[in-house]
Amino acid sequence: MARNPFRWVEIYVQDMKRAKNFYESVFQVKLERLGNPATIEDSIEMWSFPSNAEEWGCSGALVKFGGKVERGKTGIGEYGFITLAVDTEGNVFGIHSMK
Repeated sequence: MARNPFRWVEIYVQDMKRAKNFYESVFQVKLERLGNPATIEDSIEMWSFPSNAEEWGCSGALVKFGGKVERGKTGIGEYGFITLAVDTEGNVFGIHSMK
């Protein structure tokens, strides 16, 4: 099997409470508050997704730090759904789900 292309993914959000509730509901998980690394200012709020190093895939965190949804949840047929978002530098990325 090929290596995972990502080891960590951050989703930048404006409304942390809303985003945390949304992702906990969608993925049926409980996010955990992360402390800030010494290189990051104290005002950045981060909540991590649970992870298991023995399982396939990667983990990540919500970060209260800008960004926006470019195109809301859209059906893509048998492949599920995708949402397109824009990070704080203008890069567009997709978030895929089957439900």
